[in-house]
Amino acid sequence: MAQSIEGRKVAILATHGFEQAELTEPQKALKRAGATVHVVSPEKGSIRGYQHLEKGDEVAVDKVLAEAKADDYDALVIPGGLFNPDELRTNEAALKFVRDFFTAGKPVGAICHGPQVLISADLVKGRTLTAVAPIRKDLSNAGATVLDQEVVTDKGLVTSRTPKDLPAFCAKLIEEIAEGRHRGQAQAAAE
Repeated sequence: MAQSIEGRKVAILATHGFEQAELTEPQKALKRAGATVHVVSPEKGSIRGYQHLEKGDEVAVDKVLAEAKADDYDALVIPGGLFNPDELRTNEAALKFVRDFFTAGKPVGAICHGPQVLISADLVKGRTLTAVAPIRKDLSNAGATVLDQEVVTDKGLVTSRTPKDLPAFCAKLIEEIAEGRHRGQAQAAAE
């Protein structure tokens, strides 16, 4: 039987250029498990996804980043894509939003290029993660231990490599959200 996270609220932080499946598949899985899911973005209205380098669908933004607070959510998901993390990692409001989840010990999931946002938020030193091959060296240089596995969990931080890992990523993300806050996540953010 699938795990329930009924009553939990999850933010998916994204902007234009997210990898389509890395936003929509976790969104569907989280909703099926009972969570309320909001797409949070610096943009108003909608944001466009990509399927690798091809334009994908637009997804409605539920909450503008300037009005969102980590306190309003139980967990965070950061999809990858080539463009999405690059934009978010230079947005101080996005970095603060992400840091606030870590400080509070809340589960965070990042897939593909999504961990680039965690690097820029100074949240990977001493952590164990996975990611798409092109950014593994960046993670290592930022002080992370990097594994090549479909999903890696470290004190409430869930990471995966590519869309083919989405089933494992979504299942582990739901499990971590069901567990609730992770003391180790908050400790790692303070270091």
